[in-house]
Amino acid sequence: MSRHVQITFDCRSPKALSTFWREVLGYVHPGPPGVDLPEGADPLKAWDEFLERIGVPESERDDRSAIEDPEGRGPRLFFQRVPENKVVKNRVHLDVRVAPELRGEERMAALEAECARIVALGATRLGRTDPAPPLETGFIVVTDPEGNEFCLD
Repeated sequence: MSRHVQITFDCRSPKALSTFWREVLGYVHPGPPGVDLPEGADPLKAWDEFLERIGVPESERDDRSAIEDPEGRGPRLFFQRVPENKVVKNRVHLDVRVAPELRGEERMAALEAECARIVALGATRLGRTDPAPPLETGFIVVTDPEGNEFCLD
């Protein structure tokens, strides 16, 4: 029997980090429970209104956030506020599969284009590993705005 996976990020600002990852992955913020959002409505605004209505203090409204794959294929990402900053390299990281079917310069050009896009969103580029056939196809290492490492693959 297979299991569904949710990936959880400890972070300082769940709303900001979930918004970054939403843009990187093409995910969406789901609406609050029991709230039917009209087309084009802002789910984050709906969450603020929902949390206010149920009495959550404003100081706690950025304690958690989540994003989901609109096609239901990828894992849900959950973001929870923690008091401490990230201090060491991740032992587990995400590989964002930008160009798994491409090879050589075409692959690296696609990775570079995606890297430029996500750097504009707030990522930081750390380095590039060029292809070294037959086993290494090449990748770029970046961090999200809170310093969590991930690879463009």
